[in-house]
Amino acid sequence: MGNSLKAIAAFVPSDECQKYLLEDLEEMPVDKMVDLSGRQLRRLPPHVCSFRELVKLYLSDNNLNNLPPELEQLQNLQILALDFNNFKVLPLVVCTLKQLCILYLGNNKLCSLPLELRLLQNLKTLWIESNCLQCLPEVVCELSLLKTLHAGSNALRTLPTQLRCLQELRTIWLSGNLLSEFPAVLLDMPFLEVIDVDRNSIRFFPSLAHLPGLKLVIYDHNPCRNAPKVAKGVRRVGRWSEETPEPRKRSGAVIEITLDEKPSPPPATKPEPE
Repeated sequence: MGNSLKAIAAFVPSDECQKYLLEDLEEMPVDKMVDLSGRQLRRLPPHVCSFRELVKLYLSDNNLNNLPPELEQLQNLQILALDFNNFKVLPLVVCTLKQLCILYLGNNKLCSLPLELRLLQNLKTLWIESNCLQCLPEVVCELSLLKTLHAGSNALRTLPTQLRCLQELRTIWLSGNLLSEFPAVLLDMPFLEVIDVDRNSIRFFPSLAHLPGLKLVIYDHNPCRNAPKVAKGVRRVGRWSEETPEPRKRSGAVIEITLDEKPSPPPATKPEPE
């Protein structure tokens, strides 16, 4: 019954209905965090933007497709969660929040990202998974401090060569895209620690043994005929990983050895800022 009332109230822009949805959130929280996830909000009440010392703002799982210009007042904001909403375009006001370290944009309807995103030079973690991206926006390659990029479950077929400019990037998640070849640019990124290309269409993997920082490569659910070669101590998750050998040629024939049980990739959890 409570959820039904909130759903009805979300359609009514009156102050009384918005107050009901916000559960009397009127003062700046002591922990400098506001979590309005799952409130079925269709607009962000402007008075939330008066909390100028706010550090974390969670707006996940609502019905938002825009944000008020007053959001620019939150210049201390470090974490902004906008995932599981209805954004078709990223509101430009987000790009004015120059202290952002973590930005969640997953599970929306984004087909691109604005060039103004380059202004977020403190961004370290970017989640853009489960959108409508057919190519990785090149502006992402201008986020010089980026350490973690979640771009799975889009429609990516290639990666831009400019990605090699991200020398701080350590983890890249590309599961569930349309990659038919292993992205060549990743071979020129020696500091990468985790590469996830699970659930793509890659048929051949080049050697990754020359990547000194690599710790984990996830390549399961690809129609590949080989496993990527890696340096000693690097964990592989996929066919012919540590648990069983790769297919070996014997008298011109290829004998496949399949896994009865394949290890699952570790669950992706939302990190806290470092």
